[in-house]
Amino acid sequence: MASVVVMPKLGATMEEGTIVSWLVQIGEIVEEGDPIAEIQTDKIVMEIEAETTGVLLKSLYDSGTVVRVHEVIAYLGEEGESIEGLEKQSPSDSHKPVEGQKQTQTEDETILEGSTVNGNNKIRRTPAARKLAEDNQINLRDVEGSGPLRRIQKIDVENYLEKQAKKITPLAKKIADDQGIEYNNITGTGSHGKIVKDDLVPSTPVSEKEENSISNQVIKRVPFKGMRKVIAERISKSAYTSPHVTLLSEIDMTNCVSLRQDLLPVIEKAEGLRISFNEILIKATSFALKQNPSINISIEEKEIVYHSNINIGMAVAVRDGLVVPVLRDVDQKGLAAITKEAKRIGKLAREGKLSPDDMQGSTFTISNLGMYAVDGFTPIINSPNAAILGVGRIQKKPVIVNDEVAVRSMMSLSLSFDHRIIDGAPAAAFLTDLKDVLENPFKLLI
Repeated sequence: MASVVVMPKLGATMEEGTIVSWLVQIGEIVEEGDPIAEIQTDKIVMEIEAETTGVLLKSLYDSGTVVRVHEVIAYLGEEGESIEGLEKQSPSDSHKPVEGQKQTQTEDETILEGSTVNGNNKIRRTPAARKLAEDNQINLRDVEGSGPLRRIQKIDVENYLEKQAKKITPLAKKIADDQGIEYNNITGTGSHGKIVKDDLVPSTPVSEKEENSISNQVIKRVPFKGMRKVIAERISKSAYTSPHVTLLSEIDMTNCVSLRQDLLPVIEKAEGLRISFNEILIKATSFALKQNPSINISIEEKEIVYHSNINIGMAVAVRDGLVVPVLRDVDQKGLAAITKEAKRIGKLAREGKLSPDDMQGSTFTISNLGMYAVDGFTPIINSPNAAILGVGRIQKKPVIVNDEVAVRSMMSLSLSFDHRIIDGAPAAAFLTDLKDVLENPFKLLI
């Protein structure tokens, strides 16, 4: 019996998704659990899997189309089966979510670079690639995928078969592998067309200048799509839409350094985790936001929204981009709880296991580059937030304290804000209060 495939609702706030690509062609057989299509919402790309074994009878939208949640996007069934009855169903019936609809995170978020195996140890491949591999008794773990997110396609299996059939001497193969030479298109001069060393190594020595010239001609090109493209679009929109102003302030972190040292054994005993300066910064920022509610705002169409909750987005670098998971109600949590939550959500981000809800609802964002040799920078606002805090590294410097030179642990903060809805004075007041609480961190314990 034919069944529908719908655009799934991947989070409480999701209203629509984009079909990134179809992984199965019309008329192609899929097995239960095979990926049918890739969809994207915000920064996350997910797969829709087949709930039953059958044939893709019809797809309703092209790649790149934005579709509302619960809309029917395709039909599965037996070969030649009619879908007229399903197409005549009322919109209320056809838009219902399929119970148990499964999605799995893409390897773009869950696997290591170069791998074609997802977190469940399942090889990513199209049904056509699977069939060709089975017919030729090929282990797909030996095949490198060239499809979206390194998925193995039929052409990858065909290329693997051709490469296996290619004749090359062991010495020539070692040279090719060591030097990264692609030998599939090289015509061999050895016995029966076998590729030999001389086919790979030129007989005339190449000068250093010529070698550098040749190496400079090798240019890596990758498609501008997926997470990288979404990040580019969001950053461009923020930069072009919001008039950015950035205020800088240098903070004496000496007392925070001492506080962290005192809290390390306490929090490690309670939670089994080591508190970092990042968690202290998150707590201090929530403290300053509570004193300055005019910074904890956002602009939505024709309204300025003043948020009662303090939900801080924490920028985390991942492969091919950046995600901003959210720590909620930070002002209501102690340093131990914040440490536990920040470590948990940071780990999920790096493993690509964040849900759409994990990245929704921030009211302010922190971008911390203190682990690098970066003293300061001007961050771009994470829309729809109205402000973002950039954090530089902590380093010891000679400063004047009570008219005397002293060595102190100093750090630079950069506050970028949307000048349409935040003026310079309120932003300066917030940064001043944040500086005060970081230089007198005992206030966080009150």
